[in-house]
Order: sequence, then structure tokens, then C-alpha cells
Amino acid sequence: MELDYDRLVALRKQSAAWRLLKADHAALMLSFFNKVFVEQGVRSIAGAELVERLDDELFALNDRLGQGTFSKTARAYLDGWSAPENGWLRKYYPPDSDEPHYDATAAVEKAVAWVRSLEERSFVGTESRLSTIFDLLRQMTFGTETDPEARLVELNRRRHEIDLEIARVEAGEVDVLDSAALRDRYQQVTDTAHGLLADFREVEANFRDLDRDLRSKIAAWDGAKGELLDEVLSSRESIAESDQGRTFQAFYDFLLAPSRQEELKTLLTEVEAMEAIDEPDPRMRRMARDWLEAAERTQTTVRQLSGQLRRFLDDQVRSEDRRVLQLVREIEAQALALRDVPGVDLVAGIDAAAPTIVLPMERPLYTPLVKVPIESTGIEAGDEEFAAEALFEAVYVDSARLTAAVHQALGSRTQVSLAETLREHPLEQGLAELVAYLALPDDGFTTVFDDQRQEEIAWTSEEAVQQVATVPVVTFARTSPGIAWASSSKEGR
Repeated sequence: MELDYDRLVALRKQSAAWRLLKADHAALMLSFFNKVFVEQGVRSIAGAELVERLDDELFALNDRLGQGTFSKTARAYLDGWSAPENGWLRKYYPPDSDEPHYDATAAVEKAVAWVRSLEERSFVGTESRLSTIFDLLRQMTFGTETDPEARLVELNRRRHEIDLEIARVEAGEVDVLDSAALRDRYQQVTDTAHGLLADFREVEANFRDLDRDLRSKIAAWDGAKGELLDEVLSSRESIAESDQGRTFQAFYDFLLAPSRQEELKTLLTEVEAMEAIDEPDPRMRRMARDWLEAAERTQTTVRQLSGQLRRFLDDQVRSEDRRVLQLVREIEAQALALRDVPGVDLVAGIDAAAPTIVLPMERPLYTPLVKVPIESTGIEAGDEEFAAEALFEAVYVDSARLTAAVHQALGSRTQVSLAETLREHPLEQGLAELVAYLALPDDGFTTVFDDQRQEEIAWTSEEAVQQVATVPVVTFARTSPGIAWASSSKEGR
């Protein structure tokens, strides 16, 4: 982007991050937003809890800086920060909740990141970033090369380098990174990880803007449904096929792979145990879980587009039905008004409210009645101890047992798939138990649905018949903060 004078003036008026930096209480907002939404990785917080935390912060600051420094109430500050003209907090109502919730916007992430960059650092690594630049350039040139000979030359060069390294290791010459190189790479890892988490807010905001535009079009649409469907579906397809959509889907698939999750946890544990890393970043221990929650929120925002479109179609059908009924009533009223008018001859009179039309081929053939004999003799009294409630409780799925099975399958892992859980705990009650797995309520884990992929779940019924159900790929991800990460970190240390 070219930073000329006119562009900067326009950006100063449009950018919410710029307005945040030059606001009257920018220090209060940046410190509070950083503490709640950035350092703790909160993506959604109830309004009552956020008011309480801000009230504690204001009390401490007024006690230290003098009463009257921040004269407004916590709720008044939050209302101002979430106002549309500011755009620093997003205030919304989650489904099935009448309490407002808050989330930081992408502008907050940008402003906090810029302020962090102003701090003087005792160590600034450069070598790892230069290596990353070379690696990315090689990937770009090699990834777009169509000549097989050129690809073979590059692959042979890599193999030669690997052979030389193997020979040096076999000879006892092992190149080990020193403490400066380790700190350099760890600094780049943390910066990239935090930047990736911050980018999710912007991606989610872009999808939310599309959803808002769709709602605006639906509210003002008065044309044919087909035209709006074509426009919306083409927009949805353009998002999925855009560079941002493809890279996000690739990242989401990569993150859901259990092998990658285990590898990331193992690598982080080994790195944090190194002596060169004096103070490991505590946020890195829960980074994978924060990525997963942020990606799921973004996927949920995309799914809202389909839900909004479905509601529009249902509302449109009901609106058209009401219009048809209105026209019918107008015709009936007009006919009644003309019935007794002299000089107006009605073509025909109908006794019923509407004519009954039956086509010849729709008439059923004659079917003789079959009299079923009823044997009323020999009736015996039933068992007095018979419980009629058993008829209504023939199939009961114990959700507590299924929740315990998921926790046992999770173990020390951060996530486990439904297929892995069922391999350890096969289905005992068939389809009813499978449906119960998809709606387990528990605070210790969250259920993530991947609508882009499907898998088959098989079980054997009581009649010894093989049953198969096709469901989306389901993953149970641990939400209890720091359980698996903390234990792994202690073992690594």
C-alpha cells in the first residue's frame, strides 16, 4: 500500500485501530484489552463478567492515580467502546441467550501488536528470519516449476546436501544450535503463532461482514428468489475458492489432524525444556487449543450464511402463501358483492367452497371389505406387577456413560475423534447411542463438526445385522485449560 498524504488522511478516519491509538483513554483500553482478550485468548465473554473485571480495574487505577481519573462506570465505558462509530468491541447475543457477550475486534489486535513493537527488546533475532525468506523463495520457485529436468536438479541438490550431513554425523561432526540461535527461532515462533491467532479475528470479521451484507440484501429484496439465490451462492462459492478461503480451509484441515496435534505438543514441550529458553511464553502451551476454537468460530460464522439463506426461503414461502390467501379472499368478497347486482349473470354456482376435481385414473379400484374375526373368549387377567412405564423407557441412552467414554478416550490428549472413541467403546444401543454422542453436553470438552468431510460408523444390531451410518467427521477437543499441556510441560522439564 502506498502511504501518500491523502491515503493516510483517509486511513486515519476509517481505521478503528488508529482511532483506538489516539483515543483519550487509549492506555486503559489497550492494557485492559490486552489482559483479557490477547494474553488470556478470550474469544467471547459474558457482559456481566466483563463489567465486573473492568470495574475492578477502574477501582485499582482510581485508587492509585486519584479518584476521578476514570469517572464513568464500567458499563458506560463498555457501551462506548462497543459503539458502531468506535468498533473496538463487538457486542452480540449468542443463540439461546438473553445476556450480551463481548469480543475484541481485529482493530484491537492490530493496535496491541503495534504498541508491543514499540518496546525495546534486549534480543532481536535476524538469522532465522533470513533463513525463512530463503526457504519460502525456494518453495515458490520449486512449487511453480513445470520442467521435470529442473525439478530433478533441485531434488538431486537436496539429496546431496542430506548425504553430506549424514556423512558428517556418521563421522561424529554434529552441528548444534547455540543459545542465540535457539532464542532467535523461539522468538520468531511465538511472533508467528500470536500473529496467526490475531489474523483469525480479521478472517472472522470478513465472513461476518458478508453475512451482514446478505441480511441487508434479504431485508430489501423484492424480486424473484432465484436471482437472489444465484447471487448469494456465487458469493459463497467465490469465498470458498478465494485465496483466503483456500488457505483457511487448508489450515483447518491441517490443525484437525491428530498426528499434527501430538507432534506440536511434543515439540513445544521439548523446546520449553531447553536451558536457552529462559522464560517460555505461557500462551504457547494453549496455542493449539486457541487456534482450534478460533477456527471453529470462523466456521460457525460461515455456516450462518446457509442458515440465514434457509430462513429467507421459509419466510418467502410463507409470505407468498399469505398473498395467495389474500387474493382468494378478495375474489370471494367480489363474487359475493356481485351476486345480487341486477344485470350480472353468474356463470355457475358452486355449493362447496371449492370445486373437487378427480381425474379418472385417480379413482381407486373396488376393493372388497375383509371382515376380521375377533376372538373374545379366553381373556386372561394380566400381571399386577407389570409396569407400564417400561413401554416408554425401552430405549434409554445414558449420556453420563458416553461422556465418561469420551474422557477416557481423551486421556492426556487434547483431542480425539469419534471414530477413535467408538473403537475403544463400541456402540451398544445402535443409532440412538450414536446420536447421543453428537449432542453430549460437557464443560470438559467441545464437539467440533467438520462438514466438509464424512466418515462411516458401523455397528451390529441385536438381530446380528450390520448397520452403517454416514456422519460428518466429529472431533472431541478438550476445553479444560492447561490440563494436558501442563502435565506434558512438567514431564519435559
